[in-house]
Amino acid sequence: MGAALNFAAASSAYVLSDRATWIHFANKGDLEIMVQGDRRLFNQYGVMLVNPAKHPNVRQALGQAFIDYLISPEGQKAIANYKVDGQQLFYSNAHDAGA
Repeated sequence: MGAALNFAAASSAYVLSDRATWIHFANKGDLEIMVQGDRRLFNQYGVMLVNPAKHPNVRQALGQAFIDYLISPEGQKAIANYKVDGQQLFYSNAHDAGA
């Protein structure tokens, strides 16, 4: 994503970027945010356990422990509190209806 932003900055082009990369990216040049907040741009992250029946070497217990942490209140708070330059990068929603 950084390479795409570099190209856009050097070429006066448009580029679609996720907020975390945009906030972290230092070489913005004349680039500016043109559209944000539109539900059609919603970029959901998810997590799933690798199927141990298909991949017998997977560490199922550790994978499940990671998932359990991510969806726990503590994990959701850690996700929501992750910031760069004081700006929140991710919005936790493991317990929202329809998430």
